Amino acid sequence: MASKEEIIAFLKNDFPQNKCIVEKVGAKSARVRLKVGMEDLRPGGTVSGPSLMTIADVALYVAILGEIGIVPLAVTTNLNISFLRKPAADRDIIAQCNLIKLGRTLAIGDVFIYSENDSRAVAHAVGTYALPASRG
Repeated sequence: MASKEEIIAFLKNDFPQNKCIVEKVGAKSARVRLKVGMEDLRPGGTVSGPSLMTIADVALYVAILGEIGIVPLAVTTNLNISFLRKPAADRDIIAQCNLIKLGRTLAIGDVFIYSENDSRAVAHAVGTYALPASRG
């Protein structure tokens, strides 16, 4: 298992282009924030799909690392996202991930994405990660 602090340090060092902020790492779960900037917006005044997919993927990765420890070669094999409503362009985006399955070679997680201070999900993602046979 890896702590929130260990995951933050790992991401800062090994994934410095990541803009997502780890807020919470729990039992098979993680909460991540994306501070929305101009580069995250698309025409029409909404947060872009790629930004929403990014936060979903990072939230899933963080939840997995919280359970299995720092394993850089845990990789996304599938990410399916449904866009439910227009996210607010002037608020941070929050992703809440809960792992559905954590097996020996695969992890599957469920991610709900929200605009800050709004309980209605703007997107829902389900993702699968391949886990290396030899961890560590």
